[in-house]
Amino acid sequence: MQPSVVVAPRAEQRVEAGHLWIYKSDVLEVRAEPGDVVAVLGARGRTIGRALYSDRSQITLRLLSHAADPLDEAFWRRRLEQAIGYRARLAIDATAFRLVHAEGDLLPSLIVDRYGDYLVLQSLSQGVERLLPILTRLLVDLLAPRGILARNDVKVRALEGLEPRVEVLHGDVPPSIAVREGPIEYDVDPWKGQKTGLFLDQRENRVAAMDYARGRLLDCFSYQGGFAMRLAPRCDEVAAVDISADAVARIAANAARNGLPQIQAREANVFDELHRLEREGERFDTIVLDPPAFAKNKASVPRALAGYRDINLRALRLLNPGGTLVTCSCSYNVDEATFGQVVHEAATDALVHVNVVEKRMQARDHPVLLGVPESYYLKCFILRRLA
Repeated sequence: MQPSVVVAPRAEQRVEAGHLWIYKSDVLEVRAEPGDVVAVLGARGRTIGRALYSDRSQITLRLLSHAADPLDEAFWRRRLEQAIGYRARLAIDATAFRLVHAEGDLLPSLIVDRYGDYLVLQSLSQGVERLLPILTRLLVDLLAPRGILARNDVKVRALEGLEPRVEVLHGDVPPSIAVREGPIEYDVDPWKGQKTGLFLDQRENRVAAMDYARGRLLDCFSYQGGFAMRLAPRCDEVAAVDISADAVARIAANAARNGLPQIQAREANVFDELHRLEREGERFDTIVLDPPAFAKNKASVPRALAGYRDINLRALRLLNPGGTLVTCSCSYNVDEATFGQVVHEAATDALVHVNVVEKRMQARDHPVLLGVPESYYLKCFILRRLA
């Protein structure tokens, strides 16, 4: 008998509006095991679609299809081919990019990133975890990678009752992989680096920011120096700041590798550093604020907004008139309108006026699915200080 889950009318409406998630509070009856692909039924027995079932997460169901047909291996192949084919059409000028973006590619809770000849994936639900052998076999068949690494050490897996682990699923994966983003080369640590090794979602925003970069650049929360490396050729001097000693060492190594002596990597708490620079009367022509997610859940939003307000206030005070501020938020719990309001409040407190030159988002290989606001997480404003 096909595993099934019966859901409340509110869940039916949610799915009809385009969302892929059904929460535990809207589940009426379960006839399934953890990780099953289930038939989703309305309260009157109507089949709504097929979904991944979790018995631990608040997101009990992740919809895969509105059709009633069983989801066989051919289905997974088609979905992967569609995702991979889309990236091929983008003609991305990099050897590191996202191949599968979970809900954005109608493959909920599956992440696959490409680093040269290697793939790094994350399975973020019980259902995808069970499907890993099939998905790994298909990825090998479609892409012939030298190795596939599962970076399943993220905290969100605990919500699914899944153990954290990092393991090779195919071939072998070295501790360091050389990749290219435009003209810039990096060494990536796929085993221990942030996310799957690099922050790939800012690639197009870094390219956009090059049009405005000049003079003295301050790159805050720099990690491996992504913005600093791309903007350095347009700037006279660059200060790249990160709290991690390992990140600072990588920035220095990347700067040397790419022949960018104007980059000076600095280990510091960004909040403290911005205060220090303001006290000492420093000024910059270009500033980048690309912090980690301040609001990882709704309860942390008030504190996150205070953090965003503080760093943007300090940055605008440090920015010369006519200068450019690239300010970002990767917290999906803080929407674009709220983030824009916070930046406006910071400008008001700093007694300066700013133009919005560009509003941007995550790179195109991290697509947003309309109807699933959680898939639109990265906001990037490019601002010009007037006075």
